[in-house]
Amino acid sequence: MSLPGSVPTGTPTTLQVLKPGRLPYDQGLALQEKLIQERIDERITDTLVLLEHPPVITLGRSGSEADIVAELATLERNGVTVHRIGRGGEATYHGPGQLVGYPIIHLYERARDIRRFVFRLEEVFVRLLAEEYGIEAGRDAEHRGVWVENEKVTAIGIAIRNRVTMHGFAFNVNTNLSHFSWIVPCGIRDRGQTSLAKLLGHELDSGVVEALVERYFREVFGYSAVSGSASSAT
Repeated sequence: MSLPGSVPTGTPTTLQVLKPGRLPYDQGLALQEKLIQERIDERITDTLVLLEHPPVITLGRSGSEADIVAELATLERNGVTVHRIGRGGEATYHGPGQLVGYPIIHLYERARDIRRFVFRLEEVFVRLLAEEYGIEAGRDAEHRGVWVENEKVTAIGIAIRNRVTMHGFAFNVNTNLSHFSWIVPCGIRDRGQTSLAKLLGHELDSGVVEALVERYFREVFGYSAVSGSASSAT
């Protein structure tokens, strides 16, 4: 499938990739805030942060506490924190085994509009799943993200500040899918969640999957070079 539109000429060709490992959600959000201001001020190039969070529930602008269905004692026992954030969407779960990506991208330089940007984010995982694992994934006209039949494998929620994107995607790799029972994921009650491990029947090397996501992101968005390291972003 061809992408709608092409990457404008004269856009940044280098993508900075930061891999800080597992970060508490508030630290990850603080990192995003720092990077988005640096990108607005043109002190850094486009940046992709790849990381993992301890168990956390986030509520987007459309989210409600009613979307959290687990008892408080269950959340406390599992060390789950809850954060209301500025992205679109409703309740989302992040946790161990899930690869979270925060693209800090100048939208008008790279994709021109948010629908095209989200389409390309989805395309990263549609291509990766098909070409690397033989899994047919696709989109849903009503619900954003990447789906395998009736189950979501990658959630997507974006916010924009001064034409720069933040928040991003959550790719279920080795995620404990039972944790999604704590919420109504993205407000959707009649569909499920899946993971790469569930689809393949075995756990994956998270470092290998992370490298694949980085490569497909660069290819889909048209970056010819990568800078940064696993220890960056401190």
